[in-house]
Amino acid sequence: MRHTAAKAFAALAMTTAALATVSVPAMADPTVTPAAQDIVGAGSDTTQALLNQLSSDYNATIPATTPHLYSWDATGSSSITPKTGASTILRPNGSGAGISALNANTSATLDFARSSRPRSASDPSTILFVAFAKDAVTWSAPSGGLAPANLTTQDLNDIYSCKVGKTDWSNFGGSAGTIKPYLPQLSSGTRSFFLGAIGNPTLGSCVQTYTPEENEGTDAALQTADVIFPYSAGHWVGQANGHVTATDNKGNLTLRSINGVAPLTTAGALNAAFANPTYGRVLNNVVRAAEWNASPATTQSTALRAIFGPTGYICSTPGKAAIANYGYLTLPAAACGLTS
Repeated sequence: MRHTAAKAFAALAMTTAALATVSVPAMADPTVTPAAQDIVGAGSDTTQALLNQLSSDYNATIPATTPHLYSWDATGSSSITPKTGASTILRPNGSGAGISALNANTSATLDFARSSRPRSASDPSTILFVAFAKDAVTWSAPSGGLAPANLTTQDLNDIYSCKVGKTDWSNFGGSAGTIKPYLPQLSSGTRSFFLGAIGNPTLGSCVQTYTPEENEGTDAALQTADVIFPYSAGHWVGQANGHVTATDNKGNLTLRSINGVAPLTTAGALNAAFANPTYGRVLNNVVRAAEWNASPATTQSTALRAIFGPTGYICSTPGKAAIANYGYLTLPAAACGLTS
């Protein structure tokens, strides 16, 4: 599923968006191939549903003559031709794959990548991470299963390193039963962030080789009482709010606490206290620095900033309303749209 969103120039976009009162349902794959001038991206599974909605909302406010924004989903056909005249590439599944595809191609193929992970030391200086929302990552387990309500950071490190004497749920205050740890696929930003947060353990042999798609609690492998699986707390809230598909669904998985801090408030929203420096993360859209900073401004740079920049649609009042509805925390005005 990829979604469309009109990309336009900031002044017109913001003026018209402010007048919009009805949110248009998020669109699925576009029925036409994006034009060569359109802003096209791919990458993170975590943020694709939110970007789908932002796209539909933004499209409803933008004249048809302005450049449009398209964002390909993480899963679907194995290959995609992102826009007219583009190279056919493997569909990027996850933040890492999206960023790699951005680096490996030009704007003739991709203009941005969705990323649920922050900049890493290995990322080139030729790309910029543009912040737009706050999320947190915790662990999940099936309702009524063997896991306890809370684990510490050290507990999680022990579980994923398969430490001797720490491979049964009874070792952590749960019911007796061998722990079955799962992780999302290798290019997942949620996977890399979660492992970093728990100390980058050397994965033990008890960690399952099968890697479910992140944030899909309906995966058949995650239905037994003994499993543990990292999960985006914001995405889970969005799913609880009804933003689901047959596969993009929390299913029977429930979010659990870490170090005694709950990931959700009593009202079921993402807990700001849990989105701390260890388990909280800023969500980004990644662009090429030269295209973002083009001087004089180009059609592309103007469109990028009109969507992702501090005064762009995503950081606007309607954009922030969608961010909150999909389960994430909004960023302060001074932080939204900033680059790193």
